This record gives sequence, structure tokens and C-alpha cells, in this order.
Amino acid sequence: MLQQFGFTQYESQVYTSLITVNQPLDATAIVKRSSVPRSKVYEVLQRLSDKGMILEATVEKKRLYTALPLESVIEKLKADFEENIEQLKKIEVEDVPLDDRIWSLKENQSIQSLIKELTEGAERSIYLSAWGDDLNQFLPILEDKDRQGLDIHIHAIGEIETSIKAVSTLIPDQHHNTLERSRILIVDQREMLFAGIEESSWQAIRTQSPPLVKFFTEFFYHDVALTKITKRYKETIMKDEEIKDILLKLRY
Repeated sequence: MLQQFGFTQYESQVYTSLITVNQPLDATAIVKRSSVPRSKVYEVLQRLSDKGMILEATVEKKRLYTALPLESVIEKLKADFEENIEQLKKIEVEDVPLDDRIWSLKENQSIQSLIKELTEGAERSIYLSAWGDDLNQFLPILEDKDRQGLDIHIHAIGEIETSIKAVSTLIPDQHHNTLERSRILIVDQREMLFAGIEESSWQAIRTQSPPLVKFFTEFFYHDVALTKITKRYKETIMKDEEIKDILLKLRY
């Protein structure tokens, strides 16, 4: 876990060796408990000291070390993280011209964060297609943008509760067993993001390429049209095996 906060493996091992014993240790004892090579241990101890993770004292000409208590470490890491966030917010990002390159992005949380950022930055319109339970986290932003007068359109797979008027909803049933989780976002008819699951992991592409923005805008309306057709003519469609088979092969 310490490595996830930017500490090296050796730093993590040394801190663990100190926090799990109820007495100060010298460098020799730390080498034995941590398995960090003797040639590296003083360098590691110095880095931990500089980071405020350990306390030091000299007793009878011997240098002793003890770990900063866990609760103090937790408070320190939280404070460092919040300070870093504030520094990031101060970075000025210059407006860039149209970028028609196709950028790829992995990891679900990163994709969700980018969707939030793009929707928050929208100035004219937002088209968003996703599953209902996925859409809920974006609804506060979308409803706020709707109140500001932006053109908001939502296509939901599954029920959602929202004040936004332009919502088409597909309720999956046993006939829709081929439906796959995905997200389509088009912002200001200028930028798009498409995300789907590949080999059990979320992956996305993002671009301002006009042909792709246009294609995915039409794809969004393709989903809306299929939903309305399925809802309005469901009984007729399900009685015609040929039409039903073709329709259910299409992606919503």
C-alpha cells in the first residue's frame, strides 16, 4: 500500500520492519527484519527521514530508528495528497486547437473521471449513452447543465430518475442477452468519447476528429431510434422471428 503512495519497495520494507516492532532498531537489526541489503539500508533510512516517516536518535554512539505512528502516517499522506491536488488545480492549461488524433485510455475510474470533466466543460450540448446504474453518478452534472439551458440528451439502458426531458430508456429483458456495457459521450458536437469492456477491463477512445464525432453522434441516435422502435412495436417485432433476430444482433 505504501508503494501506491509513491514509496519504493525498500522504503516500504524498512518502514514495515520498524512499525511492527515495539522498540527502536539500529541499522543492523533493520537489515535483518526488512531484508533490505546493508549496502542500501542507510540510503533508504535517509530518504524515509527526509519524508518524515521515521524518527531518529543517537544513544551511546549508536544511531536508532523508530517509525512514525500509523495514525500520524495516515494524516500525513492525506495532507500531502490534498496539497498535491491543490497544486494541480493551479496549473494553467492553455486552450488547444482542434485535436483530431485518437487517444486511448484504460481503467474504469480514469474513464469515469474524464467523462465528468468533459461534461462539466460542456458549453452547448451533451449526448450521453450508458447503462442506468452507470449514469446515476453523472446525473447531478447533467441536470445542472440542463438547468443552464444546454441541449442534453440521454440514452439509458435501464431505468433512471431525472428531471431531464430528453431521455430514451431501454429496459433489457431476456431477449437482450447480447447487450454489452458501453458509454458514448458527445460534447458540444465537437468531441467524443467511446468506452467499452474488452477482456473484462474498461477501455476508451477520445477524439475531436470531425468524422468520428459525426459517426458517433449518428450512432447515438441509432441507439435512440432502436430503443423507440423496440418499445413502440415490441409485440409486432417479437412475433416476427427474422426481424427479431436481426434487431437483437444490433448494439444499443
